[in-house]
Amino acid sequence: MASVEIREPEFSNIIDNNSIVLLDFWAEWCGPCKAYGPVYERVSEEFPDVIFGKIDTEAEPMLAQSFNIRSIPTTVAFKDGIGVFIQPGALPEDALRDLVTRLGELDMDEVRAEIETRSATENEENE
Repeated sequence: MASVEIREPEFSNIIDNNSIVLLDFWAEWCGPCKAYGPVYERVSEEFPDVIFGKIDTEAEPMLAQSFNIRSIPTTVAFKDGIGVFIQPGALPEDALRDLVTRLGELDMDEVRAEIETRSATENEENE
């Protein structure tokens, strides 16, 4: 599946209703983004069950702000509705492919347990 342009109205629906979602925050004027685009597209073709979304930071400034995007391109990954990866800079093709493979193997029960533990620790510190 080729990458899809994601806009704010459908953002939550896409995250909530797909197992693995990758996001590429980019802008038309960004040279590294233009170089990363074809890599992102090639890898997206290899993983038809994964949503590869592209978010234009110029068209969707509120989405970029909600992720605190300060540098583009930035790659963000969600699994089962939980953000599990964010990295500024263009990923090499092999690294992007590896990321998608590792996302598929990621044990979300462990991730949820870790989130719960962190939340409980923060609550104890704030009491």
